Amino acid sequence: MYTSSTTLRILFSAFKVLLIVAGASLAVRFLRAFIGRTLEKLLAKTNKVNFKLKGLSASATLKLEKERIETIKKVFYSIIKLVIWVIALLTILPILGINIAPLLAGLGIGGLALGFGARNLVQDYISGLFILLEDQYRVGEIVEAAGIKGRVEDFNLRRTVLAEDNGVRHYIPNSQVKKAANFSRKELESGLEIEIKKENNKKENGDSENEEKNEGGSTERKTNEDAGEEKMQKEP
Repeated sequence: MYTSSTTLRILFSAFKVLLIVAGASLAVRFLRAFIGRTLEKLLAKTNKVNFKLKGLSASATLKLEKERIETIKKVFYSIIKLVIWVIALLTILPILGINIAPLLAGLGIGGLALGFGARNLVQDYISGLFILLEDQYRVGEIVEAAGIKGRVEDFNLRRTVLAEDNGVRHYIPNSQVKKAANFSRKELESGLEIEIKKENNKKENGDSENEEKNEGGSTERKTNEDAGEEKMQKEP
């Protein structure tokens, strides 16, 4: 038969569990919004120039950029969410009277075995995340990765698909992309340099015309002043 102290202890444990669950849920929501705003600001600073990909319209390029940002946000959100709920679970189990020491030991051994078994897969995802964060290349660009040159036909966190001019497609795990050369960005940068030079030339020409106009106006005013002085001297 339950005593009043046992009932109070059960109620207090239940209250603590509910408090931990509510706190974890609020933390996940807050960090989701915080991560979204932070990543958008950082990516806006690192990508001051919106590259228009060769063969794609401006709307298609903008769509790919939004997809890239959303993918990065989902990856970070998933990691944060997993960490928070694991911590919450490990906090709740002792409240329920479950010893977590054997569980932690088993998780450690299992994680070690999984790490050795899926090492290449983990490296693929990590490498893909850095390619995405650093914006090394996007779908539609001409690149050379893992010694293969072609157009990026598809990309995700695990692998990159390159298509050669002869139609051959290469499926490259991202962990094998030790070095990547982007040829499309060079063409875009050259075009941007030409546009900047044109704008600077227009600005310089406009400044020269304004200076000439100012000089012409000054000369005309001076001529009028001299003529007025001569007229005044001729008058009796």
